[in-house]
Amino acid sequence: KVEESDDIEKIPADTSFGGDHKEDESSGSAAQTVEVDAAEQSPVMSRISPAAKMLIKEHGLNASLLKASGPRGTLLKGDVLAALKSGTALSSAKEKTAPAAPSPQPARDSQVHSQTTSPKSGTFEDITNTQIRKVIAKRLLESKQTTPHLYLSKDVILDPLLAFRNELKEQHGVKVSVNDIVIKAVALALRNVPEANAYWDNLKEEAQKCDSVDISIAVATEKGLMTPIIRNADQKTISAISSEVKQLAEKARAGKLAPNEFQGGTFSISNLGMYPVDHFCAIINPPQAGILAVGRGNKVVEPVMDNDGTEKAAVVTKMMLTLSADHRIFDGQVGGKFFTELALNFSDIRRLLL
Repeated sequence: KVEESDDIEKIPADTSFGGDHKEDESSGSAAQTVEVDAAEQSPVMSRISPAAKMLIKEHGLNASLLKASGPRGTLLKGDVLAALKSGTALSSAKEKTAPAAPSPQPARDSQVHSQTTSPKSGTFEDITNTQIRKVIAKRLLESKQTTPHLYLSKDVILDPLLAFRNELKEQHGVKVSVNDIVIKAVALALRNVPEANAYWDNLKEEAQKCDSVDISIAVATEKGLMTPIIRNADQKTISAISSEVKQLAEKARAGKLAPNEFQGGTFSISNLGMYPVDHFCAIINPPQAGILAVGRGNKVVEPVMDNDGTEKAAVVTKMMLTLSADHRIFDGQVGGKFFTELALNFSDIRRLLL
């Protein structure tokens, strides 16, 4: 018999029980009464399961006072849990181990013994999950259990992108975010590597290429993480992507997304660059085959080639990208081709305008 792990967590470490204690009764007679009652109710115990033995040791219980319900007198974890919930076992253990006379040990030793044997604090706070968070938790667990995750990482130089962003703002009055440009760069890379823009068909047991490039973007909301979709992102301008991202993000935080605005998608992007996160690995959002984790940009010193062909030290801004991919679709070659195209889009920003 296997018990749910939640049952163990719900057991208070410091359990108090109803009824007033009568101090005029001696501890010896109380312990004797408990032992007699337990002996009359409990069958003969011949074996103890490993899980039950661990609980007995953790809570300092007297195994002889517990009622065994397993085959051939085996004491199971459920028996210990039941005794703990009823309070019988813990009360009996405390009364049986109570000293008959004051301990001759120094006060300091008594304090140390009390600290090591005292039960842990049972204070906690329940956090109620929304239905969205329950669905997210279930799907992410299924993803890690059923999808073979392949992780690939690459640093890209961010300076051309940042210069292009400033140029759009200063010369054309167009304000876009780094993430807007990343979406466009990823969409074009997926269009140029169609093998990466696919999903795994469980019925056919083969990869299926997608007809369009639909990018899901991770948006944090109070109810949970939502992934609104920029459809046909490879065909849209950066300014159009920027405007659509803002609208969808506002609707996501307000809980007003329509099903067709967050269901589907062929690839996901999760950007934590606005936080002090250098790199991370995201979990694939099924049935998609890939998600790109975007970290923040960091300035580093490295050798670069000058216009005259000489090598010199320069400060550059680098950003780490980590791809989590379904290994049934992405092998090393597909992942390498995808990152090659993506790196070219960052180094030659003019490709995004084609």
